[in-house]
Amino acid sequence: MNTTIIQSSVSFDDDLWILGDFAFGQATDSQKFENCFHQFPGRKHLIVGNHDDEAVAMLPWTSISDLKEIKDGEQSLVLCHYPMITWNSARRGALHLFGHVHDQWPGSRNGVNVGVDQWGFKPVRISDIQRRAKKLPVNKHWADVEHGNSLD
Repeated sequence: MNTTIIQSSVSFDDDLWILGDFAFGQATDSQKFENCFHQFPGRKHLIVGNHDDEAVAMLPWTSISDLKEIKDGEQSLVLCHYPMITWNSARRGALHLFGHVHDQWPGSRNGVNVGVDQWGFKPVRISDIQRRAKKLPVNKHWADVEHGNSLD
């Protein structure tokens, strides 16, 4: 997986967002995940996951957050390691990107699992995420929390 990411189409001018669990499975070998970190291209941002400990947080990330709201062009994004039922600007088309559940759930039309185990163990671009989101079902709880807003 790490080799795939290192050899991916991510350039050193790109922002690479890791949505948690950066060293999951490597946690006992800090030298291994440090080396991997330094080989990854781009400006590296960490959205903290439940398996990210102090050793991971000490790496020279461009930014570290629990939750981050960003824009990619006109697309508003809400990044969090954990899937959420609603978020800021959800009614106005903001996509929620998450990990945590690994290959257990791909997400829904407006909240997409971007964990590498959902995407062939490689980074993905926003355009790919947007295409997949359109094919996913609406979250069955959407109407419970976002009255008056349809995703159809």
